[in-house]
Amino acid sequence: MLSKATSYGLNGLDGFLVSVEVDINRGLPSFETVGLPDAAVRESKERVHSALVNSGYEFPVARIVVNLAPADRKKEGSVYDLPIAITLLCAAGLCRSSGLENVVMIGELSLDGSVRPINGVLPMLIDAVRKGYSVFAIPAENAAEAAYIPNATVYPVNSLSQLVEHLCGGRPIKPAEHKSYSNKLLTYSSDFADIRGQNTAKRAAEIAVAGNHNILLCGTPGSGKTMIARAVPSILPELSFEEALEITKIHSIVGGIRNGEGLITERPFRSPHHGASSAALVGGGAKAMPGEISLAHNGVLFLDEFPEFQRNALEALRQPLEDGIITITRATATATYPASFTLIAAMNPCPCGNHGSKKRVCTCTTTQIQRYFGRVSGPLLDRIDIFVEMQEVEYSEMSERNPAEPSATIRARINEARDIQRKRFMGSGIFSNAQMNGGMIRRYCALDSDGERLLRTAYDRLKLTARAYNRILKVARTIADLEHSANISSANIAEAIQYRSTNQFSGNN
Repeated sequence: MLSKATSYGLNGLDGFLVSVEVDINRGLPSFETVGLPDAAVRESKERVHSALVNSGYEFPVARIVVNLAPADRKKEGSVYDLPIAITLLCAAGLCRSSGLENVVMIGELSLDGSVRPINGVLPMLIDAVRKGYSVFAIPAENAAEAAYIPNATVYPVNSLSQLVEHLCGGRPIKPAEHKSYSNKLLTYSSDFADIRGQNTAKRAAEIAVAGNHNILLCGTPGSGKTMIARAVPSILPELSFEEALEITKIHSIVGGIRNGEGLITERPFRSPHHGASSAALVGGGAKAMPGEISLAHNGVLFLDEFPEFQRNALEALRQPLEDGIITITRATATATYPASFTLIAAMNPCPCGNHGSKKRVCTCTTTQIQRYFGRVSGPLLDRIDIFVEMQEVEYSEMSERNPAEPSATIRARINEARDIQRKRFMGSGIFSNAQMNGGMIRRYCALDSDGERLLRTAYDRLKLTARAYNRILKVARTIADLEHSANISSANIAEAIQYRSTNQFSGNN
């Protein structure tokens, strides 16, 4: 007897429909799975067999063939256990099969028949809803993340027997209650009010976050580079529902949302060690999994000790910094992930860290300093919008009794600037000034005669590239947004140019 059910697969962030077909015929007892299954899928026969027996059902003694269609797409993981078991029971006449193909079922089975959570539920269900499916049977532990999907009826399944009773009309499963997105009031361990001095660096960090611009902090040890970077999460703008969904989809793939909340409501802040490989940063592995730059999507990627990262790892950042996406190609898989993040890089001015210090003597030679800065290529530096040189904090600043401006005040300004950008780019698929293309720059970054003259002078004297020219305009647009100005003034251009000077980062000063 033949029976069919519907399940789902995942390739990167792209879901695809999988039809689970089970045929039970006379012949020597066997269990064959076809349709390009990987090892985890082939092993499902053992999990399904034990789950059925331990749930009180009789396992058919016959020739069983399981087909996962389409047959030309590789099927990976344990997500097909639940639909295979249900379809097998239907083919054996032990469960009702009417309307089974309209219910998308995914889930891993334990040997005792309980249903275990899986990775990637959110992107699967979002894609299925787009294709017209609305009823889903998924592991109960994954129901929290699925509850935010509009137009989806989600049945949280704890065990195989529970789903069988539901399908047979015995004891229906109560659908998961749909949740509405709302921003939560978050608390942070670091606040800009705790940072003494370094007003220029704090201003630069505010501009970087407001427009999603990349920033490089260079200074002596103890000048506050890491402290400023660690405080950035406290001024990140509030997440929209669309951005929260994008973030959660990526983290769902790697199993990063098993906290009962369901939806990630805080912008990610990723800080990999400088020993991280290229695959760890941009993604990779046999299954083309996302890396740190994708896990930092719509958030911050902080690279401390910037020149100490492997050269090939840093160079791998060049394309995603420009395009906001990363395509990972492996022999058995190809996947494209979003990678629109704010890069915050921190580095010392030389190997010993004291070059340019007013208090300590640098012991490095010119050749050593140049070699140190040479670890970061010019093309990579050209993709950074804001450069800040930091000096040691003076005693008068450290002993200042009046508190510095708190993060809440800075964040309020950033939220207002992001609201301006959100309205400006509504319907275009982008959310910040840093994502503007050439046409948008010409439209939204028009300059008056003074601003044009100032930028022309800087372009010639600083020997800027075309990319640097565009990035100055983007930063100036963000500065104007923070001032609630519709037009970019010459003062906005001057401040943006000030952050663009890279002489102190060349190793020649």
